[in-house]
Amino acid sequence: MATFTKRGDYQWQAKIRRQGHPVQSKTFNIKADAEAWARLIEGEMDRGAFVSRAEAESTTLKDALERYAQELTPKKKGALQERTRIKKWQSRPLAVRYLSTIKGSDMAKFSDERRAAGKAENTIRLDMALLSHLFETARKDWGMESLINPVKNVRLPSGSKQRDRRLNGDEQKYLTVALDKSSQPIARAIVELAIETAMRQSEILGLEWKNIDFNRKVAFLADTKNGESRSVPLSSKALTILNSLARSIDGGRIFEISQDRLIRTFQRACVVGSAQYVKDCAEAKQAPSKAFLDDLRFHDLRHEATTRLFELGLDMMEVASISGHKSLSMLKRYTHLRAEDLARKLG
Repeated sequence: MATFTKRGDYQWQAKIRRQGHPVQSKTFNIKADAEAWARLIEGEMDRGAFVSRAEAESTTLKDALERYAQELTPKKKGALQERTRIKKWQSRPLAVRYLSTIKGSDMAKFSDERRAAGKAENTIRLDMALLSHLFETARKDWGMESLINPVKNVRLPSGSKQRDRRLNGDEQKYLTVALDKSSQPIARAIVELAIETAMRQSEILGLEWKNIDFNRKVAFLADTKNGESRSVPLSSKALTILNSLARSIDGGRIFEISQDRLIRTFQRACVVGSAQYVKDCAEAKQAPSKAFLDDLRFHDLRHEATTRLFELGLDMMEVASISGHKSLSMLKRYTHLRAEDLARKLG
């Protein structure tokens, strides 16, 4: 039988003592809410369907995220990016709420707010996917069986439209000049290597001198995003880039620069290069392109490199073996860029 005790002037505590079950108690601002909660819990006990909500009702989202970051994140390939995403979640107002109080409506509100702030659909989807996995982990592995995953009560945003941004006109020239003048001139070699090899940013930053076979003209990637190792053929320009770099006596990493610093250097170079381009256009009395370098992202270099491989005449299987795309369907979007070449072949 439930008992109800008034605590202070405005709160009511409901307490349930039932043989075979741990004591359950919860405090409410209104007695009617306390009575409704007691009826729900006693009904579950009567049906043998009761699962304790104690841990879910005493664990905040921030604390759960901290546990998730310690136990699960280190095992993932994208651990660095996920830690950044977790920190952003922990700084949001929702982080102080108990897990049991977070509802689907909170997820819908979060999605709307992020969209209004101009965030990409895929960014929103990844944020919510992280939270969904957290709730599933808490329910299945952390003993919070009563927990309801609020993300499952809303429709996840669709993935963002795939980008097909390429380097246009003199963009590469202005970009490399700006990188040369930056505080991290090594970034130029990374950018040029990315364009020559179609390697991902993380793959390039993880390269060690022992991975490079100059005789066979190959770079071996032992740890890639899709979990499979691969060997990347090195063009003469790629070899020239690598040969131009200083090597430490003990070998080690080729590029001693953090991902964060590389991205900031790249973004700054895009701004500087764009400004120089606009200045040069003004002096030449020409109209500048509207999006010169302004919307370029580092990952666009992989698209550029992959497209160039097709333009060299390589087929899908050959390109996939170089770029590491796991599914050939992912490469189909590049083939339309060779329509003019196909037209010439048709005569």
